[in-house]
Amino acid sequence: MTDLTTTVPAAATSRGERTRRVKPGTVLAIVLSGQLMAVIDNSIVNVAVPSMHADLHASGASLQLIVAGYTIAYAVLLVTGARLGDILGHRRMFLGGIALFTLASLGCGLAPSAGALIGLRFLQGVGAATMIPQVLSLIQRTYTSPGPRARAMSLYATVLSGGAVLGQIIGGILVTANIDGTGWRPIFLVNVPVGIAVLVFGARALPRPNVRDGRSLDVPGLLTLTPAVLAFVLPLVLGQPLGWPAWGWALLALSAVTFGALPYIERRVARRGGQPILPRSLLGLPGVAFGIMGLFVVMTVFGGWLFAFALEMQDGLGGSALRSGLAFIPSAIAFALVSLNWQRLPARFHIPLVISGFILNGLGLVLSSLLLRSGGNGGAWLYVFGALAGGGMAAAFGPLMTRVLSRVPVSLAADASGVIVTVNQLGIVVGIATFGTLYLNLAGALPVHPSLAFTLASAHSYLVTLSALAGLSVAGAVLTVLHHRSSSRQPV
Repeated sequence: MTDLTTTVPAAATSRGERTRRVKPGTVLAIVLSGQLMAVIDNSIVNVAVPSMHADLHASGASLQLIVAGYTIAYAVLLVTGARLGDILGHRRMFLGGIALFTLASLGCGLAPSAGALIGLRFLQGVGAATMIPQVLSLIQRTYTSPGPRARAMSLYATVLSGGAVLGQIIGGILVTANIDGTGWRPIFLVNVPVGIAVLVFGARALPRPNVRDGRSLDVPGLLTLTPAVLAFVLPLVLGQPLGWPAWGWALLALSAVTFGALPYIERRVARRGGQPILPRSLLGLPGVAFGIMGLFVVMTVFGGWLFAFALEMQDGLGGSALRSGLAFIPSAIAFALVSLNWQRLPARFHIPLVISGFILNGLGLVLSSLLLRSGGNGGAWLYVFGALAGGGMAAAFGPLMTRVLSRVPVSLAADASGVIVTVNQLGIVVGIATFGTLYLNLAGALPVHPSLAFTLASAHSYLVTLSALAGLSVAGAVLTVLHHRSSSRQPV
């Protein structure tokens, strides 16, 4: 892939710039490195919470905000970041986001108090929301041919899934190592040299800003969508730890009303000659809406599984955070292998592959949870069924995302990136909040040292939770059928 070159057309570059040749493989390596940092940072903090609590004397609410602050800022600002990339240039926004994310990571690693760490975690989320939407936009604009784009999207999918697992493994190693008595701080400081490297190479190799004339912020749309997402994410992230207070339900109701008003507002923006952040020209493309819903299901199942499995391995079975992360390795390997090789199949097999992937994912989840129903550790079969679930998830996610993006013209690349990345992130949040809450409500209070009775109760909770996730995965197969029927009206 690295031997390819592509020409950035003069029409896509900013005024006065000369056409230049760019190596797509170099662009891909740089943007996926930034993507990997952001994904890892979304999961690495979980394993360090006990260490932070002891070192900073943080309250429970402070710990929740340390973990959730990043996700809240990230999810809320993704669509805004995507539109700004289309206006100011994807290169400029990506590098600016990397710089902000790296500086915030340095601040997090040196934070003297819980309050400072909370603020810096929000700043990290802003940096991630600035750079991450540019990744898909740069991939789409760099890889214009279907074959190379499919291979690039396979690597993107691998990073998206593998980074979450890798975060738990790296976090467990760094916290356990307690390098020079620094405890949890290296989980943030490790971003600094990586961020600097991405910034240096990105400044040299990424194509110059492709600023487009006539593009502007959709202020009414952003003023509607941003609070709608915030009102949706905030209670989902903080609701269960706080006992689902009344304000959380009120925010969810407000979110539903605001989302309902968004199509009307966006139509008014379009009638006035503006550029809506959710253009009908994007969501109206045959199959795109059903495809995006399918991607939401994939990430919801992934988020719920990742969270429930970590709880079951650590709190239900009494294992360490490192063991929990290592137990995900077979599923991560299977995900990577399928993601990197599915495009070898002829195009006529891609839809059956997605449908089979959803079904195999659900089967793997149910079988792996049945292994733990008697309180055992599952043995080698736990890894086998975990690999089945991970491979099935990859078979569903990679081809489906590629099919959706293949139907999006380059002129809508930034809007599509913002919508899809936001949907993916919201899917993870919904999965963690919904199915994590289901597991915790069924299992009850998590003890420091689980008894046999609690282990059996948690195993039952895990079985019910993963069965529900499997049912949702089957729903994803149904959405794929609807996507195929709708998109067949517009063959690629």
